[in-house]
Amino acid sequence: MVNRLRVYIEGDGFAWKSRTQPSADPTPRNPIGLALAAADVNENVLYLARPCQFIGPSIPATCNVSDWTSRRFSSAVIDAMDNALSQAVTRYPGVKLELVGYSGGGNIAALLAARRTDVSSLRTVAGNLDVAYVNALHHVTGMPDAVSAIDSASALRTLPQIHFSGDADKTVPPTVARRFQRAVGGNCAQVEVVSGMAHGSEWAAIWPQLLGKGYSC
Repeated sequence: MVNRLRVYIEGDGFAWKSRTQPSADPTPRNPIGLALAAADVNENVLYLARPCQFIGPSIPATCNVSDWTSRRFSSAVIDAMDNALSQAVTRYPGVKLELVGYSGGGNIAALLAARRTDVSSLRTVAGNLDVAYVNALHHVTGMPDAVSAIDSASALRTLPQIHFSGDADKTVPPTVARRFQRAVGGNCAQVEVVSGMAHGSEWAAIWPQLLGKGYSC
């Protein structure tokens, strides 16, 4: 019987070729979310890619470029990820979920944790938990359809959670996790700043060690 299931949610992948040109295939070239899942020795692990990843090279017509660019955090995408997770757990009645999200997958993991009743903990790695703030940091066009975890942060006040950030991460710096921690409030949201780690560093190499860190509540 499966009582607990650790669920990994991938990052944004290869969404853009450049600041102005979107990719034709969002499959990540360096799938850090997948690497984290592979480094987890837990018996019960589930990996969820993001919409339209890993189904190329011929992307089906049902996929739209906006699914991995301007609308990658839209309510429709969040609903699709929620539905995919619900379908996967139907075979494990009563299971409790430990959500883990990398980069943009951190935003989705936190949003799913805020809406679901079967989540027992949350971990993010370099998580983009404040979409508007991160876009402003990089002076890129805003995403009016984006649903951002920071806006649902108060719903996670009593959920055990750890947000790992690298002190060398220029893409999603530790200030993002700190802002989210303040928005959550209480004492359940922890931020761990990891020395020497950038956004695309080999997080999987130290993941077993990071998984060993306990929660504060």
